[in-house]
Amino acid sequence: MARIKLTLPEHKIFTTKIAVRITDINYGNHLGNDALVSMLHEARMQWLTSLNYTELNIENAALIMADLAVEYKSESYYGDVFLIDIFIGEITKVSFEIFYNIYTMRKGESILIAKAKTGMVCYDYDAKKVVNIPEEFALLINGK
Repeated sequence: MARIKLTLPEHKIFTTKIAVRITDINYGNHLGNDALVSMLHEARMQWLTSLNYTELNIENAALIMADLAVEYKSESYYGDVFLIDIFIGEITKVSFEIFYNIYTMRKGESILIAKAKTGMVCYDYDAKKVVNIPEEFALLINGK
């Protein structure tokens, strides 16, 4: 079976902290995969909020997730506090990749929990169609 291998871009654009809650723990007594996806969503929202945007309003465009990939590296447990770094990958006229590096500190050691990527597409919910990345936002994610 081919395994997903994600390579993170070099330039980190945002870091946030998110605590693992008891409701994030599954019957295996570790972080559930559904909870990790929700944490990626929260990290993305915190990044957008830091830029004065939301997923539903980026200069009159919205974002919709087109794809998701996760490469799990270690288990996570209740009480872990994640540090989630965000990076921007490939950018097209209408879409861009967000990469996530998720790790925690335990006993002074950094432990990589997972790497992830979401493919985000700019979307007009009223017209029900894909739209171009707004110009000002494109400059921000291009690092200009």
